[in-house]
Amino acid sequence: MTVNIDTLIITTPVAKSETDPVALELTGAQALATLPDVVARLSDGSVRLTAPTKGASSKSTHRTRCEWKEPVYWALNSAARHRNHQTMVLEKVNLAQKVVIAQLHVKDDDSPPIKVFWNKARITVGFRTEFNQLTTSSSTVLTDVPLGARFDISIEVTAAGACTVSASCNGRTGTTSGLQLNETWATRTLNFHGGVYNQVDYTDTTPPEDGSVCVISQLDLSHA
Repeated sequence: MTVNIDTLIITTPVAKSETDPVALELTGAQALATLPDVVARLSDGSVRLTAPTKGASSKSTHRTRCEWKEPVYWALNSAARHRNHQTMVLEKVNLAQKVVIAQLHVKDDDSPPIKVFWNKARITVGFRTEFNQLTTSSSTVLTDVPLGARFDISIEVTAAGACTVSASCNGRTGTTSGLQLNETWATRTLNFHGGVYNQVDYTDTTPPEDGSVCVISQLDLSHA
C-alpha cells in the first residue's frame, strides 16, 4: 500500500539555508523529490523518515525531527471523531532510546495535548487535560515493542474531547483509558503529527551517526 504524504507538511532535520539554521519545512511531495536522505519512498510504497540527532531544529528546541503534520488545523467539534493511525517500524533510535512517534498538537503553542513516545521499547503517552498545563500525566500503552518490529499506533479523539491511544505489536494490544480533554481545548485548533522526533538535545559532542529512523507502511487520517 502506497503511503500518501504528498500534501502533508514535513519538518526535516535539514536547515533552511546556510545562513538560516532553523529546520526546513516543506510538503511531502517536495521532500520526496528533493531530500531522499531524510524522506524516501521505498519499493513497497512505504516511506522512510530519518532524523539524525545532530541537525537543524525549530527555534524553541535543540531536538531534531523528521515528522509529518497535517497542513490544516481543526476544532474538536468539527467532526464526531478524529483519528490518526500509523503502521510503522522503528529501524533505529537515538542513544537516549526515546523518540516521539505521534502527536495531537495545538496551533501556536508548544504544549500539545498528546505526545506518544517509544521509550526503551515501551509505548507511552504524555497527556494534558488542560490547555497550557505545565506538566503531563504519563501512562504506558504497550511494552516489549522492539526495534525492527512492525507495530500500529492510533490516536482517536471525539468532538467531546474523549481521547484514546492504542498500540499493537506481535499480537498484543494496549489501550489507554480515561483520557479526557477539558473545556479549555474547545476554542483551540489542533492537528495530528507522526514520524520521529528525537527526545535528546544535540551538542557539539553528539556522534554524527546517532539518530532515529522509521518506516511508515500505512497512514490513515480521518475526521468524520
